[in-house]
Amino acid sequence: MIRKLWPIFTRDLALLTRGAQGRGGAVLPLLFFLAVAMLFPFAVGPDARLLARTGAGVIWVAALLAAILPLDRLVEPDVEAGLFDQWALRGISEEALLAVRVLAHWLSFGVPLMLAAPLSAGLLSLDAQQLWTVELGLLLGTPGLAAIGVTIAALTAGMRAGAALGGLLAIPMAVPLLIFGAGSLQPDGEGGLALLAACSLVALAVAPFAGGAAIRAGRE
Repeated sequence: MIRKLWPIFTRDLALLTRGAQGRGGAVLPLLFFLAVAMLFPFAVGPDARLLARTGAGVIWVAALLAAILPLDRLVEPDVEAGLFDQWALRGISEEALLAVRVLAHWLSFGVPLMLAAPLSAGLLSLDAQQLWTVELGLLLGTPGLAAIGVTIAALTAGMRAGAALGGLLAIPMAVPLLIFGAGSLQPDGEGGLALLAACSLVALAVAPFAGGAAIRAGRE
């Protein structure tokens, strides 16, 4: 099975990293993430204490928006092209395909966001300890955001205005991740990272099965 899934994984990762027709890809979520971090200080002013208190929430909102930015490219093009049907004929389950898609999606946006976090932390006046907590939170939480994104993309594949509907559905589903991720930087937020990891694991466990069922239902 791994031999069958590896070419699919490399293809998915290349498509999500380069973007449609070689444009955008992983660069767009990264630029969007940095743009939010740069613009927020202009909105609230140069107060370093205020920026430090609210910076974690801004980073997590930017991470969510970066995760749902490529929703229309995650599943729908392959459904329209009939690739899921061809893979099913080869004995590859939809659950395995979507698990691979979650991993590729996370690598295309989660890892770049973690690399960009030090720059955003500087813009938001976060100290070294806060930056470490942000990095650890992104490592634990962005896989959950990727799982939610792929699930929503599978549920809305083939629908009219599916990308807009997907964004509306993804935001409330990601609220627990945002709450625990941003809350981990609060003075009494020691358990935030553990709860964040738990929510992310639940999303990762559910995503392949919910998305696979949605694709099969659309086929029927």
